[in-house]
Amino acid sequence: MDIQKFRATAARKKKSLTAFIIKMDEIIPHDLPELVERLDAEVWKEVDCTTCANCCKTMTPTFTAADVKRIATHLHMSPKSFREKWLKKEDGSKDWVNTTQPCQFLADNKCSIYEVRPADCAEFPHHNKTPFDAYNETFKNNLVHCPATLMLIDKMKKVVEKEYEW
Repeated sequence: MDIQKFRATAARKKKSLTAFIIKMDEIIPHDLPELVERLDAEVWKEVDCTTCANCCKTMTPTFTAADVKRIATHLHMSPKSFREKWLKKEDGSKDWVNTTQPCQFLADNKCSIYEVRPADCAEFPHHNKTPFDAYNETFKNNLVHCPATLMLIDKMKKVVEKEYEW
């Protein structure tokens, strides 16, 4: 994955794709779940997260209490020690997030705690959330962080504008 090329493409397409997502708040194709499933399958044939890891380099997951306990246990630490070493409270919220970027658990574009990673990471990039359009804010944010999201929304825009009364 050429991250520089992705970033340039994301910057170039962000305004147009964001406008499309905003419009999707008002006009939802009747077969949106099927459309998303079909296009998402196409995207994952082209995207390999282990050649990218841009999300781990530029974002932080939210760590739930269950995540902290599970990961701390895996690392043979107490939850308190884990939070003190790796996490901070996000400004303006009560969420626990990484203190550093890239993620401290990223090694060679792979998660060193993959089997116990935070739920937020396991669910990323959230393409399978339902209803899909309830996550439009997430997708707008992820356009510049995730090549798979950029590609999915770009494909959706092309299909919807061509095949639907829009």
